[in-house]
Amino acid sequence: MRTFRAALVALSLVFVVALSGWGFLVHRTINQLAIYQLPKDMQPFFHSNMEYLVRHSVRPDRRRNSDKEEETKHFINFEAYGDSAAWKMPLDWNAATRRYKRDTLLKYGYVPYWIMVMKDRLTNAFRTGNRDSILFYSADLAHYIADAHVPLHTSVNYDGQLTGQKGLHSLWESAIPEIHLKEYNLYTKHKAKYLSRPGRAIWNATREAHLLLKDLLLQEKEASKGIPDSVKYRFQTRNGREVRSYSSTFAKAYSKRLGNTINTQLLRSSELCADFWYTCWVDAGKPDLSKLMTAPATEEKKEKLKEELKAFRKNQLIEAKLLLSRQEAPRSEE
Repeated sequence: MRTFRAALVALSLVFVVALSGWGFLVHRTINQLAIYQLPKDMQPFFHSNMEYLVRHSVRPDRRRNSDKEEETKHFINFEAYGDSAAWKMPLDWNAATRRYKRDTLLKYGYVPYWIMVMKDRLTNAFRTGNRDSILFYSADLAHYIADAHVPLHTSVNYDGQLTGQKGLHSLWESAIPEIHLKEYNLYTKHKAKYLSRPGRAIWNATREAHLLLKDLLLQEKEASKGIPDSVKYRFQTRNGREVRSYSSTFAKAYSKRLGNTINTQLLRSSELCADFWYTCWVDAGKPDLSKLMTAPATEEKKEKLKEELKAFRKNQLIEAKLLLSRQEAPRSEE
């Protein structure tokens, strides 16, 4: 029975990852990197809760299985809103509902607008000093910001299904990072900055992600030239049906053609997450977060943070076994 239950859990996780933005590995990595970019008045609190923020970075994806309204909060299908919609859509939700029907927005995705809702909720959590709410909304806000950096989350062709490239979603967002994360640059000089116009910041990030879509599709076609299907794909039988997915061999070939695109989007995601966390804290009046810590920062914890920051600056988090996303998943997630 335990084996059967474990198998069901594993299958459910595969289903969630297939539908998610970044895979679990990258979402968790992004949240940890964002913590290292925060100022000293925020960093100890966030670092002391790093395991929570990393572990729950994927909670919005898990909600898709139980909340029918969750799905379209993670993307925006620009083509559904008309020609050049990425540059023509209103940045404000109320203005958008005046131009489009609310049901249209809920159907075709509204991730930039939802991020601003989450921004307001986190700001209010900081303002009221509610520790649990601060952590909850920090983790969720970071997830949606990361999803907005994924090119396939800006198009109706979200899985390459309209161009004969079905399966591209999990290839770009999960399979390639799983293979190459150890080779990525996980360091950025970026320090969290205040966003005077956070709405514009997230829209710019989403637009930039959309601009990557054309090359993302093109390079799959280019990488496919001369590669037979027997090498390009792996075939498995599930529930009596043959299922096709990209092979690791093709993933490596495709990744080589993409260059550092995925790595760059990962880092940009972490940078904007840090900016939003910081902006929410500033807008709330810069409350003293040390009062919300369950225990004062000990010398041991301070040294641990210094060690991580040193490894972060040297891009050695993985080698030093300090990247939580590369460590064993918490028992509660098994």
